[in-house]
Amino acid sequence: MSKQSKSKHSSPSERLGEAIGIYIHIPFCKQACHYCDFHFSTSLKKRDDMVKALAKEIELRKDEFKNVVVETIYFGGGTPSVLTIDELRFLIESVYNNYNISENPEITLEANPDDLSEDKIIELSESPINRLSIGIQSFFEDDLKLMNRAHNAEEAKACLSLATRYFDNISVDLIYGIQNSTNEKWLQNIETALSFGIPHISSYALTVEPKTALASFIKKGVVDDVDDELANEQFNILKDKLETEGFVHYELSNFGKEGYFSKNNTAYWQGKPYIGIGPSAHSFNGKQRGWNIRNNSKYIKSIEEGVLPIEIENLTKTDRYNEYVMTGLRTMFGVSIEKVETEFGESYKDYLLKNAEIFIQQQLLYIENNHLKTTKKGMFLSDGISSELFKLN
Repeated sequence: MSKQSKSKHSSPSERLGEAIGIYIHIPFCKQACHYCDFHFSTSLKKRDDMVKALAKEIELRKDEFKNVVVETIYFGGGTPSVLTIDELRFLIESVYNNYNISENPEITLEANPDDLSEDKIIELSESPINRLSIGIQSFFEDDLKLMNRAHNAEEAKACLSLATRYFDNISVDLIYGIQNSTNEKWLQNIETALSFGIPHISSYALTVEPKTALASFIKKGVVDDVDDELANEQFNILKDKLETEGFVHYELSNFGKEGYFSKNNTAYWQGKPYIGIGPSAHSFNGKQRGWNIRNNSKYIKSIEEGVLPIEIENLTKTDRYNEYVMTGLRTMFGVSIEKVETEFGESYKDYLLKNAEIFIQQQLLYIENNHLKTTKKGMFLSDGISSELFKLN
C-alpha cells in the first residue's frame, strides 16, 4: 500500500475519456444523530470559510481528469440543506467554471425535513438542483427520538407534501430494524412514504457503529441491542412491498421506479471514477483511492495554502477484484464472470466460481447470463457472502 499525505496538487486521478461524478461533503449538522459515524460538526462557526475552501478545492482539482464530462454532482454530509441557496449556487457555479458538465447533469441535495420550508423548497426548485434525497428515517415519533433526529413526524409528512409539488425526482431514506419496532409499524412507514408518490427509496438497517451515542447506550443497557432477525424480516417486507408497487430493487439498499435510479450512486457501484470534495470525502479513479482529512480546521487551513490534505492508496489487482465482487453482488447487475476473467485473469475467475459453489448450493447465489447474482434470500447477506469470495493480497 502506497500512501501520500498533504501533497501539493496530488490526487488519485489520472484516468481519461470518461464521465465522472463530483461529491461535495458538507460537514455540518444541527444536532448529532445517535447512530451516525459520518464526519460532521454541530458548530457552524467555520461555515463561511468552509464554503470558500470547498470552492477552492474544486478549482485546485480541475486538472485531475482530461477530456471528461461531469454527469453527476452530489451534495452529501452532514446535512447539506443547512446551506443557503446562495451558498449552494456558489458551489455549483464553481463546478461549472472548472469542469465540462453534461447537458443535463443529475444534481442531488441531501436534506432534512426541518430545513425544507416551502420558501426553501421553491428556491431549490429554481436552482440547478434537480433531485432531493430527504432523510426521513421514520414517520413515528418514538423512533425519531430514539435516533435523536432534528425533525418530528409531522415535519416529515409536511415536507414531503411540499417537496412533491415542486420536485419530481425525490428519494426518501428510511431505517429498519429499530429497537422496539414491529413489522406492522415498519409496513406503515413504507406505506406512508408511498402515499406521497415517492419514486425512489433508500433504506438501511440500523447498525451500531463504534464510538457513537447508540453504541454507548447499548453498552450501558439504556437501550436494547439491534436484532438482526428483526432487520432481516423487515428487509423482506420492504422488498416485497416495493416490488409489488413497481419499484426495482437495483442495489441492496436502493429501490427505484424505472427512470429514477440514482445516477450518482449507480456510478459508484459500477466502478466509475469520481472526485470527493471536502473533509473526509473519498475519490476514486479505478486504480487509486484517496480520502481527505477528517478535520474541518485542518482541511480549511490546508486548502487555503493550496495543498490538498489527501491520502492516497494504490489499489492492487486483488483490491480491485475484491471491490468489484463486493459492489457487484450488492446490485441487480451482479458480477460479470467474463469481466473477472478479462480484467483480472483466469485464476481469479476460477477462484470466484470455486468459492461461490457452496453459496449456489445454499441458494444464496445463482448464475444468469454469465453473471453471478444473489438470490432474494442472499441479497440481505451479500456483504458477508462477498467477504467469503475475496482474495487476500
